[in-house]
Amino acid sequence: MKRKINLILTALLPVQIILIQILSGYPKVIEKIYSQYIFQKIALTEELIFGSLPFSVGDILYLAFAILLIRWLLIRIKSKFIQIKSWSLQVFSTLSVFYFLFHFLWGMNYYRIPLNEKLTLDREYKYEDLLSLTDFIILKSNQLQKQLSTDKNTAVDFNFSLKEINTLNNYSFDLMRFKSRKLKLNSKSSLFSFPLSYMGFSGYLNPLTNEAHLNTRLPNFKFPTLAAHEMAHQIGYAKENEANFIAVLATINHPNLHFKYAGYTFALQYLLQDIAQKDQNKAKELAEKLHPGVRKNYKEVQVFWKKHENPFEPAFKIFYKNFLKVNNQPEGMQSYNYVVGLLVNYYKREKSF
Repeated sequence: MKRKINLILTALLPVQIILIQILSGYPKVIEKIYSQYIFQKIALTEELIFGSLPFSVGDILYLAFAILLIRWLLIRIKSKFIQIKSWSLQVFSTLSVFYFLFHFLWGMNYYRIPLNEKLTLDREYKYEDLLSLTDFIILKSNQLQKQLSTDKNTAVDFNFSLKEINTLNNYSFDLMRFKSRKLKLNSKSSLFSFPLSYMGFSGYLNPLTNEAHLNTRLPNFKFPTLAAHEMAHQIGYAKENEANFIAVLATINHPNLHFKYAGYTFALQYLLQDIAQKDQNKAKELAEKLHPGVRKNYKEVQVFWKKHENPFEPAFKIFYKNFLKVNNQPEGMQSYNYVVGLLVNYYKREKSF
């Protein structure tokens, strides 16, 4: 009986892959039926079950799976892989189950209508418009830094608890049209913050439980936008560039000045990176306009990642890059940079942030 079930599940894996490929060509259908209806029901249910818990159920599931995987491998090694057909069937049947759960519970959101189309924003932009927005955000960043610090040379201090950050971000998301007001967003501290620091990751969403996780070893300066980014994933915006854009809107439109500052400086790093790809001298010239206090906040994060550099980090980044490519983000990690197009064209249309 067990073998028969494994055979059926294994046979369903290629069927699922083909079906996903077909459905990916119909983003309007996915948007209307899955993202706006099925996923909303799933998200509300999972929030009701997992949201109020002070710990991450998703992380416990990851840990349990890792332990079971190690146990399974040890047993196969002891048996010297004699029953290769049997254990390979177990592998593919397990993959089939996870493939289904990933896409049904969250992953189909990768194939919904792109956010720029929903907001009628172009992806392409002019260099002069990029420079105009960058000048504006540098000005706003400097103004907020001066308001929040004793002088322009002092880094802005962030002393928010994770609970406060969740409450403040929910306020912003309720003001925006991206989520249902019934859904309460909640980010949690990852049990794996220590290894995440060496893997080069700031946070993640568990697609099985829809729990957002933060690497809480990072400098507090990053928490408002990092939490907002993962919350954007929680409401069904799977693509990284779209989650970054939503994180910017959520924080810069918040009445809290610390959140505004976090949002503007978060957006600025993408703008300066994009300018640097075109003209490094211009990017350097613009960066020098920033108050020393703003640069100190950036430096906090740079020092953190420099401290955790290791030979294995590139391998994790390659794995994640390929994961993004498989899930409708052909630019891989570079898709993060496409947030610039959304930012520039939104600012051009709205005339402000």
